[in-house]
Amino acid sequence: MFCDTGSFRIGSLLGGRAVQTHGRDAHRGARPSCYLKDFMESRSLFPQNVAARAQDGIYRRRWLILGVLITSLMAIVLDNTVLNVALKTIAEPGVGLGASQSQLEWGINSYTLVFAGLLFTFGVVGDRIGRKRMLMIGLVAFGFFSLVTAYAQTPDQLIWARAAMGLGAAAVMPQTLSIISNVFDPAERPRAIGIWAMAVGIGVAIGPVVGGLLLAHFWWGSVFLLNVPFTAAGAAAVWLVVPESKNPDPGKIDYVGVLASIAGLVLLVYGIIQGGEKGSWVHADVLGPIVAGLAVLAFFTWYERRLRYPSLDVRLFRNPRLSSAVGALALVFFGMMGALFFLSFYLQSVRGYSALQAGLLSLPFAAGQLLMAPRSAALVRRFGTRAVVASGLLVVTVALAGYQMLGVATPIWVLAALFFIQGAGMGTVMPPATEAVMSVVPRERAGSGSALTNVARQVAGALGVAVLGSILAQAYRGQLSPHLTGLPAAAKGDAAGSIAGTQAVAAKLGAGSPAGRDLATFADHAFVHAMHITTIISAVITLLGALVVVIWMPGRGTGPGRDADAAPSASAAEVAGRGEPVPAAAGIPASPATPAHTFTPVTPGGTVLPVAGVSSVDGVMAAGGVPTAGPHAPSPVRAEG
Repeated sequence: MFCDTGSFRIGSLLGGRAVQTHGRDAHRGARPSCYLKDFMESRSLFPQNVAARAQDGIYRRRWLILGVLITSLMAIVLDNTVLNVALKTIAEPGVGLGASQSQLEWGINSYTLVFAGLLFTFGVVGDRIGRKRMLMIGLVAFGFFSLVTAYAQTPDQLIWARAAMGLGAAAVMPQTLSIISNVFDPAERPRAIGIWAMAVGIGVAIGPVVGGLLLAHFWWGSVFLLNVPFTAAGAAAVWLVVPESKNPDPGKIDYVGVLASIAGLVLLVYGIIQGGEKGSWVHADVLGPIVAGLAVLAFFTWYERRLRYPSLDVRLFRNPRLSSAVGALALVFFGMMGALFFLSFYLQSVRGYSALQAGLLSLPFAAGQLLMAPRSAALVRRFGTRAVVASGLLVVTVALAGYQMLGVATPIWVLAALFFIQGAGMGTVMPPATEAVMSVVPRERAGSGSALTNVARQVAGALGVAVLGSILAQAYRGQLSPHLTGLPAAAKGDAAGSIAGTQAVAAKLGAGSPAGRDLATFADHAFVHAMHITTIISAVITLLGALVVVIWMPGRGTGPGRDADAAPSASAAEVAGRGEPVPAAAGIPASPATPAHTFTPVTPGGTVLPVAGVSSVDGVMAAGGVPTAGPHAPSPVRAEG
């Protein structure tokens, strides 16, 4: 009787249909089974429960996913700085390609400008076709174009191949933070982003060491061949471990915005580099590209404000928390990339260190980031994001100003200490500033937030190399020119181009001749003088950045632009089912198709599962808002006969 009643009740739950006889009761003609476990097994076939089980598996391996993403990103990060230690070798006429200083700057900036210009586009494409798929495509492309770059025969081939590498890198970078934002819940996201930022910083710092090791045993192209096994292994690991995810309302690709952003940045950087090469900033070839670039970027800003799906949503900058955090990231990379560019020549050309020794001297930079990046979240909880980011920028300012102490015979431990201080400052700034951006952007638009932080870093890095490199070149030429009067016209032009060119001319005059020795000595002192001018300018810029953060970044309990230390309460509100307060407070509408923190699971075949009423609880999606894991999960229901 009990079983009959139970069968009737369960059948009523299923819309009045009788429960089918199955299992061992089928061949015995028994009454329909009423075991609750049978009913639960039938419920496990529902799409909602399939999605919940898939999400539970993602939650369990979230740290493994983070490790795979960091490994995949390492080739991109290493490439940003591994080239710096190879610049002197590439500039040498015999061993390298005989590239001039402006060509070396373009070898760096052709990569970063294409990278920055396509980040938002590939972020949108990843949201549309799948972030995992886009990540794998980008890794394969980056590895292939790295192979092409390694065998470049001229400086122009190197520049174009580096631009193609930037295309592959742009497809990779925004997907990593997007996946992190979707895999980790708001309570764990700061820690995950802190680990991610620490890995990026360490990769940037150890790049010169890896490059030095390769150059000690192989030719200059080996620094690019290193990327091939990294990308191959990364693509395989992503395919095996990383889940697929998409944005249900990904938007459209903004072709006009993409072209305008790249054209504007290229014109602006071209004019800046021309200014350093010509030694004058009032020349038509300098002012023309700069004015045209600024005009195109102004059109880009105006055009993006009119679109529903812009490549760069400039309306995001209305939020002071986001805009000040992006500014902090940009300024810290402006100083870093500019400093790494001229310090590579200082160590190898002025001080006479090998590429490997110069790379090893950058390890204190990595140690500083390794020390501070994991501790930044705790500092934010105690002091707030504004205080931590501003303090980090002040530390970077102290390091940049400290480079004034470097001379042609300064003890090398002074440089190592300054490297450590600058790395510690960067490790303090990057994680909280990145989290400040990602906490403002709705989760289904994580690709835009990720691309925004990366655009800030890459554009600032390109401008740092262009601006500081041009100032360095102009100051070096002005300081050295009085000592070149006795040289032939052709040799005078080569000597004034860069310190590598000057040393090549001195070698032709004869290392033992007084003229050769004097020219080499003048070159060393002229370069150090130019480096001092460059570093003090970059220190002033980062100091202004710290003041901007203090003035504009919201502090504790300042209303809509809440500080990062309020993140736990936001997470609790989300768990309670009250939604995510950040996008609404920031004036950023979430997509109408889904709630702001909805994760859209995708089957291996690419089908979006129709999950209704799915909410995020401790990183796990459960149908009807019921958590399947974490502290809020109910005890499993068990029924016995």
